[in-house]
Formats: sequence, C-alpha cells, structure tokens
Amino acid sequence: MTSRTDRVLTTHTGSLPRPPELAELMVARETGVADEEALTRLPQMVREATRLVLQRQGETGIDVGSDGEQGKIGYATYVKERMSGFDGEAGALSLADLEDYPEITAQALDGLVTATPSCTGPVRYTGVEDLAQEMKELRAAVDAAGDAAPAEVVVTAASPGVIAIYLADQYYGSHEAYLGALADAMRTEYEAIVAAGFVLQIDCPDLAMGRHAQYADATIAEFRRAIAGHVEALNAATAGIDPDRMRMHLCWGNYESPHHRDVDLADIVDVVMTGRPRGVLMEAANPRHAHEWRVFEDFTLPEDKILVPGVIDTCTNYVEHPELVAERIVRYADTVGVERVIAGTDCGFSTFASFLPVHPRIAWAKLASLTEGARLATDALRSRGRVRAAGVGA
Repeated sequence: MTSRTDRVLTTHTGSLPRPPELAELMVARETGVADEEALTRLPQMVREATRLVLQRQGETGIDVGSDGEQGKIGYATYVKERMSGFDGEAGALSLADLEDYPEITAQALDGLVTATPSCTGPVRYTGVEDLAQEMKELRAAVDAAGDAAPAEVVVTAASPGVIAIYLADQYYGSHEAYLGALADAMRTEYEAIVAAGFVLQIDCPDLAMGRHAQYADATIAEFRRAIAGHVEALNAATAGIDPDRMRMHLCWGNYESPHHRDVDLADIVDVVMTGRPRGVLMEAANPRHAHEWRVFEDFTLPEDKILVPGVIDTCTNYVEHPELVAERIVRYADTVGVERVIAGTDCGFSTFASFLPVHPRIAWAKLASLTEGARLATDALRSRGRVRAAGVGA
C-alpha cells in the first residue's frame, strides 16, 4: 500500500456502476433466464467495462482504484461461482434494523438481485483457472489504460465471515468448522490476487454488519468473541501474504435504512485492528458513523495500520461539498497523522450488479468531489506545516 507525506491520497471501496446492458445480462444469468447467445458476449463486455472504468477513475483523479467489480454479481455472493459445495436451497438474509421498520425494506433493497445458495457439501476452490484469466485480463486492461489508469489497483475479495452470512451452512454443523473451511478455500484467491501484482482488499462486513445480521440477540461481549474468531480465520487465510499488500473493509451494510442497530465502532475497533491487513477502510461519512473519528482520540491506532475513512456517503444522492470532504479528511489527519490517512468512500457504489443506491452519474460526481476535497485538505494541512514538501512514506 502506498502512503504519502506530501499530499492526501484518494481511493474508494471497490464496486462502481456497471454499464446497464452488462448489469442486465448478469442479472439474467443469475436468475436463469439469460439467452445463451447473449452470454457468449459477457466476457468481452466485462473486459470493455473494466477498461473504461479504470480510465475514468484515472481521469477523476483517484490514486488507488479497482476493476470496479465489473464482472461480479455481488461483492460476496460471487464466490459461489468459484467454489464447490453450494447447491442447497437459498437462504434469506436477516437485517434487524429492517425488521424493526419492515415498511421500508423494499425501498432499502430495491434492485438487489443475487442467488444465495446454502452450503451442502465440502467447500473447495474450483475457480483457479478462471481467476488466473481474470487477473491476466485486468493486468492487460491496466497496461492498456497506461497513465490514464490509477497509480495502484486493488482487487476485492470476500472474507470468510461475510460468505458465511450470505451462504448459510447446512453441511459442516458448526460455525467454526464452516469458517475454517471457507478460510482454507479463499486462501487460494487471496494469494493469487497478490501474486498477480495487485493489492488485496478483503471485504469484512461480518465484523460490523454481522452484529445486526447474525448476532442481533447477542451481547456485545458475545459478538466481540464471535468476530475475534472471524479475524482469526482471516489471519490464517492470509498468513502467507505481506500485510502491506492488503487492506480490509469494515462495513455496517451499504443500504439506506435506520441503521439504529449498528454496533458502535468503539465496541469493536480493538478486535478489528488485530487483522493482518495494513489498511483499514471504514464508514465515516453517513449519519450513523460520521462522528466516530473521535474514537481515535482515545484508541491508539497501531503503528502498522493506515486508516481509510469514508468521507463520501454511498447511500445518498447528495454530492458532498468538497469543503465538507476536506473537513472530514483533516479531522482524521489531525488525529492519527497525514501519512496514515487515505481518503475513501463509505462503501461501493454498486455492491451488487443491479443495486444502485446512488445514480451512476452522481456516483462519479461524488468521486470528483472526493478528489477535490483531498486537494483542499492537502492545502489546509500544508498551510499548517502538517504536510511535507515531497516524498513517499512507507
């Protein structure tokens, strides 16, 4: 992971809006109604969408970008296409905040289409060749974009814990055994991404959203013990990877709802920071978590960590004013140090192919505001002597 002492870098959480025709075809494939002839065009459509999304990120000024997850139906559920064992009846995701306000459920999850089969057999990673081809094509897309691509590219992957949320276990009989099997399988994907020369981002909503999706009736102490096990599984799966080549995303659920059941960051931050990845992305812009920068006034960020706070909300069509973005960035820079902050977004702009809480054109406007806000924050910090003249820090 790159960090700098001369300016504030920008990134985002991974997913970006897909072209409508690509999203429609992916949904048709997911629901079993796709035309076979149309499906033959899917790989080329993904390649072209990836090339364009890389170029646009570079043009927008994003320093650390991604493939936009253009080829994934969903940030976590895509794994069923790469692993064996998922042939059981689909389960339903339970979200306690929406259960308290069921009248807004349809609105909150409008457009979300993804299959969630349960695990009914041994989990094995079977997508080695497909993943290798994907990495090869992404490298080619980055090279083709040249200077127009972001300086560094991230590839996202689901954590063992979030897979367990979406794809219920009907085979292993215990959560711990299932988690271990998922970690063993996903190690293949994690290591392949890094070996291909990309930064690995592990998406870990289980460490926060898991509170109201899996453990709504548990005590905070019980939830902390549970996610400690999730972090242990993640660490085991990434034991062979340099922490500096990884970042992890902490998320309370990227959907517009009350979120009144969200666990407080202060209650879990110490557990989260035991994860091996150097970078930690987290929601820090939406109305439920924008105040939690103060957590780091009391909690000492480990020396080996970099924070990537979300300074752009990904559930509202408001375009944040660059001055507000800069203000949010400066708060974190003042608290943990400029060189340990990269400005990011709360979550992805299309965590599922057809799920668009933010209109695509507005998503790009928000990213432009992010880059402008980072420039303003750099100017403000430089005027106070907080930013060095030049150089790249480790």
